Amino acid sequence: MHLSPAYTPADQLGAQLRRQGYAVLGPQAVCQLAGCTLDDLMALRPSWDDLPPDGYLKDGGRYRRRRHSCFVAEGGRLSQAPHRAHWQPVEYNALHGGMQRWFEPVAPQVVAQPAWSGLLRAMAQASSDLKGPRPWSIEAHQFRIDTEGGIGRPTPEGAHRDGVDLVGVFLVAREGVKGGETRVFEADGPAGQRFTLTEPWSLLLLDDERVVHETTPIQPEGASGHRDTLVVTVRAGGFQGD
Repeated sequence: MHLSPAYTPADQLGAQLRRQGYAVLGPQAVCQLAGCTLDDLMALRPSWDDLPPDGYLKDGGRYRRRRHSCFVAEGGRLSQAPHRAHWQPVEYNALHGGMQRWFEPVAPQVVAQPAWSGLLRAMAQASSDLKGPRPWSIEAHQFRIDTEGGIGRPTPEGAHRDGVDLVGVFLVAREGVKGGETRVFEADGPAGQRFTLTEPWSLLLLDDERVVHETTPIQPEGASGHRDTLVVTVRAGGFQGD
């Protein structure tokens, strides 16, 4: 049995982030912020069937596939940055930090979709509303966690922060799996919440300075299954590793 999250209306997003450091939006609120329809978002889903394997997993697993691209948002404009490695310090990712990880970029036909740019602009606007307008460095990660090996780990590094300003975890699809519970904790306190994202294009937004997060492993309900997400991080002052 899944614990459902309490959805925040789009017009209360800023207040909720300031109050508790995170918010969960339903698909219609995501569409409202991104200026698109749910059909527009669902049209992005097939691209998750074309993600190369992640060759950097230190736990020896083969359960993760991904693509990664970078963008810059400033003054309402969004531009794609030259392709670069994904890098995090070990202080934020003890398992995979300190490594230059080169992933295949998000496919051009995906980036060209208005719904894609709408999602990234919405993330930049939420960051500006929370922390003040400025240029934002955005990293977008398409993830598929599968259970062909029996178990898949959405966050093999455990409960963590990402070293950015705002993190968005969009659930894209959840097929034939159990588990995958999201857990959000205060970074400097005892309070925490747990729930499971199940609706396609629902969104967990996190003020990375204030909370840590993780998602529990998934297991197949039948022969196999997978969990697809789009993880978008927004950071002031350039990309990590610059």
